[in-house]
Amino acid sequence: MRLLLLGCTGFVGKELVPTLLNKNHEIYIVSRKPISKLKLDLDLNKFKFIQVDLSKKQNWNNENLLNILKESDGIINLMGEPIAEKKWTDSQKTEIENSRINTTKFLMKTLKNLKINPKVIINGSAIGYYGTSLSDEFTENSTGGKDFLANLCKKWESVAAEKPLFSRLVIFRIGIVLEADGGALGKMLPVFKIGLGGPIGDGMQWMSWIHRSDLCALITNALVDKKYSGVFNAVAPKPVLMKDFSQTLGNCLNRPNLLPVPGAVLKILLGDGAKVVLEGQKVVSSKLKNFKFKYPLLEKAIYASTKN
Repeated sequence: MRLLLLGCTGFVGKELVPTLLNKNHEIYIVSRKPISKLKLDLDLNKFKFIQVDLSKKQNWNNENLLNILKESDGIINLMGEPIAEKKWTDSQKTEIENSRINTTKFLMKTLKNLKINPKVIINGSAIGYYGTSLSDEFTENSTGGKDFLANLCKKWESVAAEKPLFSRLVIFRIGIVLEADGGALGKMLPVFKIGLGGPIGDGMQWMSWIHRSDLCALITNALVDKKYSGVFNAVAPKPVLMKDFSQTLGNCLNRPNLLPVPGAVLKILLGDGAKVVLEGQKVVSSKLKNFKFKYPLLEKAIYASTKN
């Protein structure tokens, strides 16, 4: 398939792009960053690249972009400012929202205005859709939460639903993505390796996670398998408590798990965003029963990520 990739140049894209290329897909990558700043360790001749900021409406008149849109069989949209990289100031919240909502809104309007009907559109979302809870379990049929992140996911999914009539839409509500070279695990590894690791907060909050390889496999399958339609929770089958995640990580590294990160410190660093980490949510999928996870269990996922 000829695929247009939006927001696939960071932590997830580092594995997703090679995975797609290995499946012989033709890849067009769009990013606001220059190609020299991309994290993709690939031969630049293996894909085509356009540098353009798609959060700005006027940039959707880019002739190269429009020509690729018209020729694309599928679109993967994972565009968005990272959620937990910076403190949630008002300006950061605006950036988090606009980077997702505006890009997706302009994409869908452009497709409809030009009567372009890709076979499939895969759009990102997050398990933050459900809000936080220390006790409830959420599936794809659960109602959404009411906090900032939940409302953001609702808006993002609503805008994505304004797709062309004849395009199949798949929305993945993605959990905490695990791999050693980035994301939550990448941040925790250096601390644990020097023996200073421990759970965040009281450790009783749920972590719903997925190994990056499994997420990439899900996206790749959804491109070609028409059974994928609608919303799916992209999470491994067994969520864990933060204290168990921390203990498992320490065991895999043969390091202690003694020094918890106080919730008050996290609130200073992330502001309102600390709530997502400190309260978490237990999310499972009722729709991925036939998907064979390579890493269904946390210990296998962490060991695979840290063995090198």
